[in-house]
Amino acid sequence: MSKRFYFSGLLAAVAMLLGLQGSFAPVQAAKIVAKIDISQQRMNVYKNGRKLYSWRVSTGRGRYRTPTGSYRPTVLRRMHYSSKYNNAPMPYSIFFRGGYAVHGTNHIRRLGRRASHGCVRLHPRNAAKLFNLVRRSGQRNARIVITH
Repeated sequence: MSKRFYFSGLLAAVAMLLGLQGSFAPVQAAKIVAKIDISQQRMNVYKNGRKLYSWRVSTGRGRYRTPTGSYRPTVLRRMHYSSKYNNAPMPYSIFFRGGYAVHGTNHIRRLGRRASHGCVRLHPRNAAKLFNLVRRSGQRNARIVITH
């Protein structure tokens, strides 16, 4: 019998005797939800149902609409440059539907009103916080929810 097998069996037996059967279950990653309200130009960020942050955002203006719905992040990029809009910097990008992303912006004076080409813009510090929350929790455990 291998030492590893013997040790894991011994550990399970001790845990059972002490009534700790559930204590060795793997720790679940946190559930992160970023709720964007287009009418309020605001994002609320929740971790396991508890509100952590409330930030001003900029969403799509004019004919550039921000898609509504519930999405799982598809791609995370620490720094991305837009191939569609003059190589515009998009720090801390969290892509959620095709070319749409939540990301930081240099246009912080415009936060709180519609100003983008459809993406959800955040202050770069806030974008970094959200990016790191999603990265640590895993994309499977994160949702981007956009409503009017």
